[in-house]
This record gives sequence, structure tokens and C-alpha cells, in this order.
Amino acid sequence: MDFSSCFKAYDVRGRVPEELNPESVHRIARAYAQWLMPKRVAVGRDIRHSSVELQQALMRGLNDSGVDVVDIGLCGTEGVYFATFSLKLDGGVMVTASHNPPEYNGLKFVREDSRPISGDTGLQDIRVLAEAGIFEPSPRRGNVVPFDIMPSWRDHVLGYVELERLKPLTIVATAGNGGAGLALDMLEDALPFRFIKIHHEPDGDFPNGVPNPMIEENREVTARNVRLAKADLGIAWDGDYDRCFFFDEDGRFIDGYYVIGLLATSFLEREPGAKIVHDPKLTWNIQNIVREAGGRPVQCRSGHTFMKDCMRKADAVYGGETSSHHYFRDFACCDSGMIPWLVMTQVLCRTGKPLSMLVNERMKMFPSSGEINRTIRDVRGAVEAVRQRFVPDSVRVEHVDGLSVEHPRWRFNLRSSNTEPLLRLNVESRGDRALMQDMTAEILSIVDQYA
Repeated sequence: MDFSSCFKAYDVRGRVPEELNPESVHRIARAYAQWLMPKRVAVGRDIRHSSVELQQALMRGLNDSGVDVVDIGLCGTEGVYFATFSLKLDGGVMVTASHNPPEYNGLKFVREDSRPISGDTGLQDIRVLAEAGIFEPSPRRGNVVPFDIMPSWRDHVLGYVELERLKPLTIVATAGNGGAGLALDMLEDALPFRFIKIHHEPDGDFPNGVPNPMIEENREVTARNVRLAKADLGIAWDGDYDRCFFFDEDGRFIDGYYVIGLLATSFLEREPGAKIVHDPKLTWNIQNIVREAGGRPVQCRSGHTFMKDCMRKADAVYGGETSSHHYFRDFACCDSGMIPWLVMTQVLCRTGKPLSMLVNERMKMFPSSGEINRTIRDVRGAVEAVRQRFVPDSVRVEHVDGLSVEHPRWRFNLRSSNTEPLLRLNVESRGDRALMQDMTAEILSIVDQYA
């Protein structure tokens, strides 16, 4: 078998049944088991129609390799993370394709302590073993034990807020017909909030479009319902709810950059002097707000593997990516889509201020372009042209992830995609929106010559 089309940088993902089917998933499971040599592994699945069959094939492959399976059933990716570290298992596998269209499915892998397995930490080794299809016989066959992880998961995530200090809020929650609705229903009775649930029922056909709030047109349903309900907050998730997106009381989508700073302050109140990890795309607002709150910012390369490793090495209490992945030390440094909005509600209740007021000041202090993607024919040529233009007069140049160039009043990060011929640009300034916009336009004028 050739698995080159479905083994990605961070997971396995492909069309069903052309690229992923029970036979191929069975082989991948055998390869994972041979590479990791685990004794017990958590297995969960998302709401896609193909997930039940693929999960069964995955568990058969693990059992054929002598691995015992803890079947946690329908859940979000964070359910597998939680089961793996809380039950002290040797690994975990989630059957999901996150926000991809319904004809796709995939696999996300972790090892002990929910440490990620990606392209540079073993995923390609698993691919080689799966393609060869030569597996060592096991002296025993593993078994499957069903286990409901959700009650203990519920208690854990609710532990991130002081329930007695929460106040009544009206919240629009858009699950995108993914799995987030099921998780929200489990939390609802412990919270003093009124939820207006949009596209709430899980449906593997995704009748209202793929659950990906990063697509601008997908945001309107949340924004509109926030305005109609005069809600205090809007929340939306992707399909396996490992990302969480926010809308203020006016229905305005809030860039993840400004969310990170707000969440960081909440953790620093509890743990003064703690470290906060962030990615290099946009940094000044986060670094400023963390230092003002007595914390220590730590910059890390983008991508969940790097962020989780950096969180562990720094012993950081919280980490955030502008892509809306949020990581928590007490969650095995893994990302969760449920913890962020719970913490955000506590921020709103504690301050008594609307979300717009909390972010408007930061947006004025550090206006940003947001991430701009360009499909580029000659990525290297474009980056080199930008480097030659803007590095000579700069005050700092970094290569933590792509090219980061800092000038006294503005900075930018230009990085290539791990999986596509794309360049991703982020620009920010110190209190000068016009300067930020001018420099964004100038960089794009250079980049577009290489399209």
C-alpha cells in the first residue's frame, strides 16, 4: 500500500474509501503498535458516518498486535488526550478529520502522557511500517474495554473556573453539527448561562457546511445570532472541537491573537510569575500583556507538536496559537476547545466588562493584519525578496518559525505552509494602524510578484 497521500505533517487524513478504509486503517494500527509497543491504548471517534467502521478496524489492528484497547467511543480529540493521560495509558488514537468535508476521515496519534506523534516524532516511521505490511506476531490477542471518560473529563474542565463566581450570561454556541454540542450539553447544567445553540445536533453530513470557523462565510451564522439575541458572547468550534473561536457582544469575530492575551491574564492571576507560551506570528500584544501581569512570555514555533514540547520544557501554565489552539499545563499540555471559553466567561464575569471593551484597547495598542495567505509559485524567491527589502534597517531578525523582522514601530512574520505552496503573512504595529496597513500592502506587493 502507498500511504503517501494520507500521511500529513501532524496526522493521517484522506478520502474514504479511496485513501482510508478498514483495510488501510487496520494496517496503520498494526504499524502504530509495532512502532510504539504499547500495552493499553485509548481509542475514540468523531461523528462522521465512516468513523464507526474505521474505529472498529483500528481496534482490531491494535488487538491483533496484542494491545488492549480502552474504547471511549464518541468524543472530541481532547477526549482521547484526557483518557490517555488521566488513565495513564501508553497511547491514544482519535478517528477524526476535524473540519474536512464529510467524505474525509483520519487518525490523530499520541503516546504516553498524551505526547504528540507527528511527522518529525514518529509518524513517518509508522507510515514506513504500514506500507511494508510485515508485522511481528503477537503471543496474545488484546481485548476491548468500553469506558465512559466524559464524566471525569467534565469534572476536569469545570475545574478551570470558579463556578460560584460565574454570573448569568447569554451565549450563542455554534457546534457546526460536529461533536461540540454533545460536550456542551454535559457542561450546561453546572453553569449559570443561557445557551442559544446553533447547528447543535451532530450530523456527519455537515448539512450547514464544514465546521470550520476560520472560513469567513461560516462565521456569519454565529455573528447574526449574537446580534439577534443581544448575547454577551458567541462561541464556535471546528468538527472535533480542538479549536475554539470567539465573537463579542456585537457579533464581531475576535482574532485569536487578542484572545491569547486575555486568557493569559486569567492564569497569571492564579499563578503570578508563570510562563506563557505563544507562537511567533504576532507577539507584541501577548508579550506586553503577559509582562504587565507579572508573567514571562516564551516564544515557540507554530504547530501543536512544537507548542506542546515547549510547554513541557518551560513548565508553562498556558500556551496559545493565533490559529485558535489553546494549550494547558494541567491538561497534559494538550489543546482543548472547551477549556478556553470556560476561562473566557470567568474573565467576563470577573471584570464586568463586555468582550469588545476588553479587546478594543489592545487592538488600538497593537493593531494587526490578521493572517493573510497567498498561493505562491516561488516561495523561496518571495521570502528572499522580502528579506532583502526589510532586514537591513531592522532592529531584530528571528527564524523561530519562518522569517520574523522587527522594526521600532512595526514587525512582521512571513512563513510557508507545512503542507501547501502558501505563504502566510502577519503584520503588526505599535499603535499605528495606518503604518501596519501600509507595510502589509508593501510586503504583499513584493510577494505577489512570485505568484
